[in-house]
Amino acid sequence: IVAPRSQPDLFNGDLLVTRLRQLGLSGVRGVEPHENGSVMVSVTPRGVLRVHRGYAYAPDTVLRAIVEFVRPHVRRQRRLRLERGILDFPAHSFVPPRKPRKRRRATRQEDRPMLQALAQRHEQFNVKFFGGSLSKVPFRISRRMERRLGDVLLSADGKRPIEIGISHDHLVRDGWREVEHTLLHERPVDHGAEFRRKAREIGVEPRAVRDVERARNERKQEYT
Repeated sequence: IVAPRSQPDLFNGDLLVTRLRQLGLSGVRGVEPHENGSVMVSVTPRGVLRVHRGYAYAPDTVLRAIVEFVRPHVRRQRRLRLERGILDFPAHSFVPPRKPRKRRRATRQEDRPMLQALAQRHEQFNVKFFGGSLSKVPFRISRRMERRLGDVLLSADGKRPIEIGISHDHLVRDGWREVEHTLLHERPVDHGAEFRRKAREIGVEPRAVRDVERARNERKQEYT
């Protein structure tokens, strides 16, 4: 499939929403196409489906997976299989993420030690698990993440991470053991078969998003 990049973003978004509705999308208050380069498919606390515009060019099988993925009460194993099918489609190749804004919020003074610790752990993991092949990447601590532990902002071609965000609540609440798990997960870009193989090799769950509430429940089970 060749993406018609010359067409406006609204075309991509309208096409995507229309196809999802035709394939049975229901139970959401709306659909918000995006190209922000981090979470590909998610549902906001307000019940709005946020989905990358690149999926407008995906085959029906992938869109059906999205439709089923956002339905409530889908069993966890089934949801993981759906997620793998969704992420295997290279949406970034069709609608690259927008360039990040040049203006960034100033780093809070109290966040600097955590940013330094994140950078140090990234360097250690790079040597230990990736043979020093990974490039350095800046970190951002977010106080806005409510349902996610971390995210990754990709370059325009969707192949290179240019910033990794970690939830502030995650850092102060869950401890460095959980944060290291999130950090290892957010660093790779390709979430296809090769990524899943590498994730299993280094002991990381091969999922692109770890829901905060689910992670909290997993910790309760682990320590009780």
